[in-house]
Amino acid sequence: MTKKETVDALRAKMKEAGIDVWVVTCGDFHGSEYYSAYFNTLTFLTGFTGESSIAAVTADKAGLWTDGRYHLQAERELQGSGIDLYKVGLKDVKSLQDFLKEELPDGGVLGFDGRIVPLGQAEAWEKALAEKKISVKADRDLVGELWTDRPAQEFHEAFLMPEEIAGESAAAKLARVRAEMKKHGADMHLITGLSDICWLLNVRGGDVPCNPVVFSFVKMTQDEAVWYVTEEKVPEEVHAYVRAAGVSLKPYEAVWEDIKAIPAGTKLLVDGAAVCSYVKSAVQESVELITAPNPTMLMKCVKNETEQKALRVSHYKDGLAMVNFLYWLAHHPDIESLSEIDAADYLENCRREQGAFELSFGTIAAMGPNAAMAHYAATPEKFDMLKKRGFFLVDSGGQYLEGTTDITRTMAMGPLSDAERHHYTSVLRSHIRLASAVFPEGVAGCQLDVLARGPMWEDHIDYRHGTGHGVGFCLNVHEGPNAFRMSIPDNKALRPALAPGMVTTDEPGIYIDNGYGIRIENELLCVADGESEYGKYLKFESLTLCPYDLTPVNKDEMTKQEIDAVNAYHETVYQTLKDGLAPEVAAWLREVTRPL
Repeated sequence: MTKKETVDALRAKMKEAGIDVWVVTCGDFHGSEYYSAYFNTLTFLTGFTGESSIAAVTADKAGLWTDGRYHLQAERELQGSGIDLYKVGLKDVKSLQDFLKEELPDGGVLGFDGRIVPLGQAEAWEKALAEKKISVKADRDLVGELWTDRPAQEFHEAFLMPEEIAGESAAAKLARVRAEMKKHGADMHLITGLSDICWLLNVRGGDVPCNPVVFSFVKMTQDEAVWYVTEEKVPEEVHAYVRAAGVSLKPYEAVWEDIKAIPAGTKLLVDGAAVCSYVKSAVQESVELITAPNPTMLMKCVKNETEQKALRVSHYKDGLAMVNFLYWLAHHPDIESLSEIDAADYLENCRREQGAFELSFGTIAAMGPNAAMAHYAATPEKFDMLKKRGFFLVDSGGQYLEGTTDITRTMAMGPLSDAERHHYTSVLRSHIRLASAVFPEGVAGCQLDVLARGPMWEDHIDYRHGTGHGVGFCLNVHEGPNAFRMSIPDNKALRPALAPGMVTTDEPGIYIDNGYGIRIENELLCVADGESEYGKYLKFESLTLCPYDLTPVNKDEMTKQEIDAVNAYHETVYQTLKDGLAPEVAAWLREVTRPL
């Protein structure tokens, strides 16, 4: 079927079920950002392959809402589908809630898969539509029912994260979570976030692409904990470890019936942003839901000293991989014979040679105009060849047992325009300003975001994505709640003060539609920077070790402080990596890290 025919087939199912509007979101049963192909219902319906998006279908209308990272990509992928694109973040663009208000008749029926839609999202829709007295049907997967060749879910063997790398036992982590449960007055806690569960139990897996997590749930009280998991994928070593921490195993599918059987009167702690809305409809009416961010969220974003030491190892390995890749790129005898995919594959091999067991996300290797789409992805059906002009942007990362990496570099491939040079210099200045920040304890990432955007605002330009996100420890490459962003979340727990041990990316960019894209990204570790009569101060350590391309830099546009910061960083990169490289590569690194 064409995408238009698929949408029409969905409408037929909606009519049969008495549903006026059907909403399709990205995600799985655990609120994951990345998920297995089994859950790609939005892509199956619309043809759009981006992330963090949502679609709605009525009897005669269909729309897709996505943010600025994917506007250009969505325009291309929705062609011929009959689905309208709503560009989130632009002025006067109708929101999904406004669309629902307009399209749902009084007393109408809103439908969605309640196992996928988070509780907080479903409650927000119901609140916004309260005056229309709508009803909700959330017990079916209508799009999935149309997907006759839907791929099966694949489960992989779990493995332990050794305590000598994790720095804390699962038993100690469970005790910390139980202490937080008491503060909330909760009798029971249901954890659905996969990275939260894996961090808590010191396990890792491979059930989600690029995220080393295990598809599972955890339900715990003060006295016991149950791990709902595909038991045949849990080796005896892992089973013995969690059993010693007081955790028993049950089959994954048993969680749905056990949720229904939670005793009356139980006070159940759940993360409204992560737990699926099905839970609210499944528990007994007298079960009280306490909605708050998972206690594990803030715990795991602050890396302990053992994890910090391991992170430096992972970034050393990743730095070697990146420098070997850049050397290969700079010395390739026929650069225009290479495709974006060739470059991405070579970089992946470089990482695997350094011990990466997986990528941390699909590599973005974007030549010229493709880089104007912040999350462009080359495919075997659609890719470009490299060229001896303009910019080549590569955003990539690896999963190592010692940590998760995420880095972006933009390389000049040949002649550049004055505008390209100026924009590259602006992005480098923005990146360096944030990385060089010194700030008092208590400052949140949203208060520092302006440092990165300042040089671009001088030219009356901006970028439509956050400046940086938290990064997991051999876990999800996108991890909250720490972030650099302009928007200020209403929930105070989602805008925590930056603290020593937090890892956050620094990745400003400039994107010229149909022209080029420039982004530079490092991971920053928040560290202490002494104390004065005004309190404790903090700064950042750049974990990422890789040279910036200096050829496009307009030195005259930079301040002395910015130049000194680039030179100091480059000296650190060279001195740290040189002994791990082949002599000819080390010599090249010395040249490209020369002082500005």
